[in-house]
Amino acid sequence: MSAFVRTPAGRWLRRYHSGSDRPACRLLLLPHAGGSASYFHGFSQLLAGDIDVLTVQYPGRMERHAEPLVGDIEELARQLTAALVEHELTELPLAFFGHSMGSLVGYETASLLAGKGHPARQFFASSCRAPSTLHGTAAVRTTDDTIIADLKMLGGTDTALLDDPGMRELLLPILRSDSRAVELYRQRPRTPLSVPVTAIHGADDHWVDRSAAQAWAEVTSGPFELREMPGGHFYFSDPGHQATIADLVRGRLLDLPSPS
Repeated sequence: MSAFVRTPAGRWLRRYHSGSDRPACRLLLLPHAGGSASYFHGFSQLLAGDIDVLTVQYPGRMERHAEPLVGDIEELARQLTAALVEHELTELPLAFFGHSMGSLVGYETASLLAGKGHPARQFFASSCRAPSTLHGTAAVRTTDDTIIADLKMLGGTDTALLDDPGMRELLLPILRSDSRAVELYRQRPRTPLSVPVTAIHGADDHWVDRSAAQAWAEVTSGPFELREMPGGHFYFSDPGHQATIADLVRGRLLDLPSPS
């Protein structure tokens, strides 16, 4: 397990790498369905410095394994928002970077915080369809077999673990809960964000095509940009791609010249 420093909102947030005593802003990294905070360990190292990088740990995984899973995007966002406000982690400009399901949790959290007078600095949605392109269903039709098949099709880095019966027993409840959360999610009427939004997708991602990523422009009245990366849904797992995205994120948050 990667070492981390607990933040005031200890259950929810991990700080893997310390930076400046006076960071310019705070960045929350939100993992994908089935993922945990450690997915962003390397990315955090690339960004730590003038940015206070915190990774979100959802209930029911890793050191929070004894807590009940939360199979609802909006409920995850409500609980995370409460932790951020309670522990005064909004005193710095707050930005969000979500990968896949994490983009939806980040969007809902940013919307809730904006309603409480804490607008975000920037929002990054990686490998996720925009909320308007998702249509929650009345019943979840996802089975364990389809969950595993979908994950393997998307190229998840931990799919080999699902071939081990013991690991499968541990991971499937998490994957089932997160898949349910995405399956049932549908966008409710929201005041548009007023911050810059960047959507990033893999050129070969079969779930998030260009139009589904472009639709993130609808969630903000501020500037929008779309970036396409080589690879599929988990393009982000490539260390070289992480370095490219880190340059992009740092540039946007610190007002540096746009990376080529």
